[in-house]
Amino acid sequence: MNENIRIQLVDSVEKPPKARVESATDASERKKDYLEGFLAQKPAAPAPSERDGDLYEAVIAALKEIYDPEIPVNIYDLGLIYNVEINDGHAVVSMTLTTPNCPVAESMPGEVELRVGAVPGIGDAEVNLVWEPAWSPANMTDEARLELGML
Repeated sequence: MNENIRIQLVDSVEKPPKARVESATDASERKKDYLEGFLAQKPAAPAPSERDGDLYEAVIAALKEIYDPEIPVNIYDLGLIYNVEINDGHAVVSMTLTTPNCPVAESMPGEVELRVGAVPGIGDAEVNLVWEPAWSPANMTDEARLELGML
């Protein structure tokens, strides 16, 4: 054992003094708050059909992060997303798949719902899987066609 260790027993310990806040004097007036009017304004929410809102763009960016496991192109550029509507933080995404027998038919809508629902400003997301109109390569963006060597 180490002989240099000492243990001291104590009966009690004094509590530290409580912090005090002195009352402010009238001599120090509060300065004018220049941001008061600015902060009181509510931001204008984009209309549900408005496609250039920041929230809409954030949802599209989230959709562009989801890739079809068999095709090296994101689902938005692949043309699988037919419509995105946002109303009071509720997003509704209408989408399709390349074929009804697609191997990710069960998991892809769930992934879209999770990714869109994780966008800041979106309270909840709903995905409608539709088959009409059927998907075709004509739905792809030029970037997707270029990636796949179709241009």
